Formats: sequence, C-alpha cells, structure tokens
Amino acid sequence: MDKTININLGGILFHIDGEAYTILRDYLLALSNKLRNTPGWDETIEDIELRIAEIFLSKKSATDIISRSDVEDIILIIGKPEDFSEGEYAGDEGKGGGEYGRRMMRQKHDRIIGGVCSGMGSYLNADPVWLRLIFVFFFLIYGAGLVIYLALWIALPVGDSVPVREDLHGNSRGPGGRSRGSGVYPGSGMTSQGKSGRIGNAFNEMFRALGNLFWLLVRGIIILIGLSFVVTGFLVTAAFIMVFVFKFPGIYAPGSTGLNICYLPDFLNYVTSPQLVPWIMILAGITVVLPLLVLIYLGVKMIFWFRARDGIFLLTGFMVWVTGITILSFLLFNEGISLVESARSGYREYLEASSDTLYIKTVSGVSVPDIDSEISIPGKDYHLFIDKGNKKLYVGAFLHISPSPSGSAWVDIIKRSSGRSKTDAAKKADRLRYNYRISGDTLFLDEYFTYPEAARWSFDVVDIQVNIPQGTKISVDNTIKKMLRGKLSRDFVNDYSESFLVMTRKGLEHLDSEQDSMP
Repeated sequence: MDKTININLGGILFHIDGEAYTILRDYLLALSNKLRNTPGWDETIEDIELRIAEIFLSKKSATDIISRSDVEDIILIIGKPEDFSEGEYAGDEGKGGGEYGRRMMRQKHDRIIGGVCSGMGSYLNADPVWLRLIFVFFFLIYGAGLVIYLALWIALPVGDSVPVREDLHGNSRGPGGRSRGSGVYPGSGMTSQGKSGRIGNAFNEMFRALGNLFWLLVRGIIILIGLSFVVTGFLVTAAFIMVFVFKFPGIYAPGSTGLNICYLPDFLNYVTSPQLVPWIMILAGITVVLPLLVLIYLGVKMIFWFRARDGIFLLTGFMVWVTGITILSFLLFNEGISLVESARSGYREYLEASSDTLYIKTVSGVSVPDIDSEISIPGKDYHLFIDKGNKKLYVGAFLHISPSPSGSAWVDIIKRSSGRSKTDAAKKADRLRYNYRISGDTLFLDEYFTYPEAARWSFDVVDIQVNIPQGTKISVDNTIKKMLRGKLSRDFVNDYSESFLVMTRKGLEHLDSEQDSMP
C-alpha cells in the first residue's frame, strides 16, 4: 500500500497518498515555472493552492485521503500549465489586476445552490459560511434574503475559465483572513485544521445538504412548469389547426353555441379583398402558432434541462413574429378605416286597419338547413350564414313591435351600414336586399337580408319596426318569434306552435289561450 503524506494547503491539513502527492507537486512546480516571470506570480500560486484546498473540502472532509483521481480532477478544473499564458496573472499592483480585471462572479465549481456566496466570499476575502448565514438571517425577515440571492444569481456572471476564477482573489489572504501556507513543496510547514475551520466546514456541509434539497424542489417546480408549457402549447396549436384548417371545433366544445370561429376564413372573403385572404391567414398563423412553438420548445428545455445555442434561433423567430404581426396589423388597419362612419336609410309603409288582429308570417326564403356555415356573435344575437354554393352571405334581420302613438299602423324598414364616409355608408345601406310584403291583415317578412354580387359586409343591420295601436292582437309563427326583440320568455320563443300576443300600454305581452277564444 502506498504511503500517506500530510500536506498544508491554504492553512488546512490534508492527507494525500504518495502517487497523488507526486502529481500535485509536479503540477504546482510546472505552474510556478510557467508563471515565474509574471508580476505577483507567488501570490498567484498561493491563490491556486487555496482554490485547490476549497475544491478538496467541497468534495470530502479534511480527514479523507486525497487520491490520484482527485488530483487529476483538480487539474481538469484548474487547467494544465500549458493552458496558462504569462500575461494572464498580473497582480493587483499590475495593470488593473490582469486581463480580466478583478470582478465578482458566481463560482460554478464551489457552489451550494448558485455559487453566489462563494463568489462573494472570494471577491471580499471572506468566508462564504458567514455570507450564507447572513442570507439565512435576511431570509427570515419577510423573505428578503431569497429575493436578494435570486437577484444576484441572475446578475452575476459565472466564472467558468481558470483566469477568471482565480482572479476573484485579490491578495494573499484567503477566506476568513487565513494566511495561505507555503504549499506542498518539500519542507513546507505542517499545521492542523483549526477549530474555526472545522465549524465552517460543518456549516458548509449543512448548507450544501439544504441547498441540494432546495435545488431538487426548484427542479421539480421547473419540470412542472415545463410540462404545463408543453401541454398548453400543444393543445392550443392543435386546436388552432383543427378549427381553422379542418373546421372541426366540435371536438373541443360539442354542442356549444356562440362565436363559431371555424368559419372566419370563409367570412374573410366577404369582408376584405379575396386576394388578401391567403396572406391574412398566413400572417395570422405566424402570429399565433410561432409563440406556441417557442413555448413548447422552452417547456421541453425546462423538462430535460439541456443547453443549446438557440439564441440565433429565438432571435430569428422573434423578428419573424414581429414582422408578421406588424404586416397583419397594417392590413387590418387599412381595411378597418373603410368602416369608420355609419349611416342609415329606410322607408315606411302603412298597414290596413281592417281587423283587430295582425298576422306576421315568414316569407318562403332562405332556410337554415340550406346554409353551409354560421357565424354568430355572442351577446349580440347577430347571425351570419355563408352559402358557399351560391357564394352569398345572409344576415339575420331584427323585428321590433311597438305601440303606435296614433290609431294608425305601419312598418318601417331601417337599414344601417358602415363606410369611409357618411355618404359611402348610406350607399352601402341602400344596396342591402330585404324582402317583405303586405297582404291585407298579414305582414310577410324574410328572416334574412343579403347583398348584391361582389358587395362586402360592413357591420350591416336591418331592423323591421312595426307600430300598431293598443289592443291589437298579433299572431306570429315560430320563425318570427326568433326575430323578435323584447322582453319575451324563453318558453315563448321555444314554443314551435303559432302564438298570439297583444299590444298594451306596457308593450307587447302574451295573450292567454282563454282570452284568444273570447268573442
């Protein structure tokens, strides 16, 4: 069995086997020869020795025996002598402390959570244990320590390279103000680890255990967030494709009513120029799908915790997204300014008062089963139907029945549209095609109005305003019930039989069947 040698590194006593001692001694001698012509080279060697001691303590206690593999790991971390250049380690009396300057950085290879305290300790020449205790104290004060730690974790860079890591030490005093020993050269002094060193090492081990527990908790939370990103991004992307590409929203909301967005691409042909529709759909897809793909990618990255040079990829995607949303906004704005003004047009026709009952029936026109797709706006009871075969757009008309201030009865057909100006809006309102007719005591109304060929939708509305004297009875069929606007019960609207109403001072009310049968 190889002999064991006691050595002093940074004021701490270590036990090392003979082979490992030879490799470490030759390594430090090679570093000394390499940096001998550099100002402050002796302090640099002491810095490296202290760093080696810190790494040894982070991996095992001072009573464990340092093996050859431990020394080889140290050389991989610190770097081989040939990796050093003579100009990298100017002392504090040199030109600004070397090429990298003296900066505070997180230490990647001597960390418990993020390496903040070890980096601050190296920069301030203080024992990281006391800094960790300070952060714990402030954590107990409304969590302030956690906020400060996270802020430093984000703000401080990581000291990956050997010159940057070693430049954290600014003078010949180690953490806690300990004097650095003379190294592992033959004849160096042999001291034992002091009481304060043992206490500090115990605190370090305790903090390291708590740090590992905290990191596992944080890692679990990050994985859960990543999973939510992936699931959300995938479901929303799939829903977007199913709705706008395959026009199949029922898989997500079977039997739902309201805004039927799956037919919006078809509706765009009646709102904008047909040449712009493909571009609007492509730009809308980029605007919606690209952030979702990035969300899925970030979720996968958070789950599997891998590093990738994705900066260019993310930057390019962001620029494409901004460009797409800018062009889309410009196109929609350019189309929107053609609808800034609104106007109305209409005409009136009087009804014959030959009977105390007015019958309102539906003209045999367009029926819902013949319509390919429907778009309804929730809360507005506004329905549009697209007939792809005839390439026509039908919009539901509104019926209002009010008391007449005189003994006359009449019907007003009111059309409203939007345009670039009042004149343009009025012209668009006049073009709307709505069918109705009066035959004796019967008013025939169409459920929908439509447009002339090549006309566009412009927030168009057709209102049928019927004014009748008080006491007049009204007979309506089921289709007319759906057109009525007023305070009528849902049961009345859903009743498919012919129903009777009566005009009172308070407005339109239900007429009981018993009253119906009275002479």
